[in-house]
Amino acid sequence: MFNKITDKINSSFKKLRGNSVISSSNVEETLKDIRLSLLEADVNYKVVKELIDKIKAKSLGKDVLNSISPAEQFIKIFNDELTLLLGDKSSDLNIKVKPPAVIMIIGLQGSGKTTTSAKLAKYLKDKLKRNPSLVSVDIYRPAAVEQLKILSKQGKIAFVDNEKESDVIKIAKNAYEQSYNIGSDTLIIDTAGRLQIDDQMIEELKNIKSSINIHETLLVIDSMIGQEALNVANTFNKEIGIDGLVLTKLDGDARGGAALSAKYITDKPIKFYGSGEGLDMIEVFHPERMASRILGMGDVVSLVEKASETVSTEDAKKLSKKLKNNNFTLNDFKSAISSMNKIGSLKNTISMIPGMGKLSQDENAMNKANDELKKTVAIINSMTPLERENHTILDGSRRRRIASGSGTAVQDINSLIKKFLQMKKMSKNMGGFKKNPKNILNFS
Repeated sequence: MFNKITDKINSSFKKLRGNSVISSSNVEETLKDIRLSLLEADVNYKVVKELIDKIKAKSLGKDVLNSISPAEQFIKIFNDELTLLLGDKSSDLNIKVKPPAVIMIIGLQGSGKTTTSAKLAKYLKDKLKRNPSLVSVDIYRPAAVEQLKILSKQGKIAFVDNEKESDVIKIAKNAYEQSYNIGSDTLIIDTAGRLQIDDQMIEELKNIKSSINIHETLLVIDSMIGQEALNVANTFNKEIGIDGLVLTKLDGDARGGAALSAKYITDKPIKFYGSGEGLDMIEVFHPERMASRILGMGDVVSLVEKASETVSTEDAKKLSKKLKNNNFTLNDFKSAISSMNKIGSLKNTISMIPGMGKLSQDENAMNKANDELKKTVAIINSMTPLERENHTILDGSRRRRIASGSGTAVQDINSLIKKFLQMKKMSKNMGGFKKNPKNILNFS
């Protein structure tokens, strides 16, 4: 989402590179471009003004270190101030209470509340080892309850069904009791939304909050609705009171600046953001990491965390041993590709690598790379178990059969084997795997 912001900000940084000192004139010129870039990206003008003023004051009032170029120091100041603007540090959920802790999900219709509710439940179950349950009090939107029920089944999350009840307050109270009775330590309530804020919705949310003890009220904001996101955040915070924000559709191509301004407007932390459509595509919002990504500096920490969650240390060590002993097979190659896919989209993964942000924005390159990975998996799937374990038996006849079965050409089979052999040769000489076997993910 922040590709355009990143591009323009980095273009502005170039004007400082090559200068021996940070001066009022070159800082002014750079900040003018950055100001325009942020405003074009829908960042609130008050937010832009405060950010620019702070960067200017610190840039001109700081002695340039001998070991750091003016451009590098300016970028460091920018990164620090942007991190503070986004919240300085990640914020935990207030769920260390007598169970069940209750989380109420609110927001406009279409913002992604229902999906977010299911994603959050899966996050609590998988990452925090909690036992969450889900309930929908949306009695207005057709199939809203059924949608959450289906998602809860996909994520293997307990679901409280109240299809015979039409009173929202009774549904909420009953869900609380049922959650307690089944031993659930967290209840997530998916509330009804409207196309726009109205008195009926606000009143209903107030009544729910007054009827049971809500420990966390999270506002879901669609990152693609522009400046209206700020009005929504401000109104919900004043009328209902929120504890945090969840940004959705950050994997889209909208400008996104307004969503980042929501923290400034409400003075409430951004706690999570959606990074894709899958139930596991929800991430804790780390301001310092997001600031780094916006400035095109990557996010290695998040990438390593994702890799660690995807590949067990034991499996990584087995693969490392195979590489070291030159026993790496096409089956192992396929497993490495599958592990990479579990981390997230190729575009998102590459964007986390410092210096690779530009490549991740090249749609043609990304599409071509994705097609190649899919083709590789299709080819390996068309091989027999023996062929996957021993590529040396792949004669002309076998290669023609594999090409026919995978919908590819013999040249594609030849190309895959050539790359596979090159990779085996290269990996055998890479000592880094012994120290950190999870570096296997770098092969892709």
